[in-house]
Amino acid sequence: MILPLLNGLRITLSHLFRKPVTLQYPKERPEVAPDFRGLHALKMSHDRARCVACHLCPTVCPAKCITVEAGEDANHDKFAARYEIDMLRCIFCGYCVEACPVDALRMTQTFELANYRREDFVFVKERLQEKN
Repeated sequence: MILPLLNGLRITLSHLFRKPVTLQYPKERPEVAPDFRGLHALKMSHDRARCVACHLCPTVCPAKCITVEAGEDANHDKFAARYEIDMLRCIFCGYCVEACPVDALRMTQTFELANYRREDFVFVKERLQEKN
């Protein structure tokens, strides 16, 4: 009767002194997989976003979280005058990245998206632009 109790105690103590499973988060950073789909980023070229407002990304988005409004410059080239992604609705599927014909959108490895207000989860064009 005491032998099974001591055997259980031995197993418990052996698990107690192993390497900890939990990361001490702010100090220890988790390793993110190379194909992880995190926060979106608009690629830049010649000091403006590459997006040509073709409306393919909002069309293929199953969550309907992307809003694009087109604008036209002096050379009659289209650009995204307004580009927004509502991260509360986004399911991080990556269809928008695959659909983009000019490779203007990519998904970064940023996974820390916590905020206190709902408005902070709507990412506008200026906030999505890559910092070079």
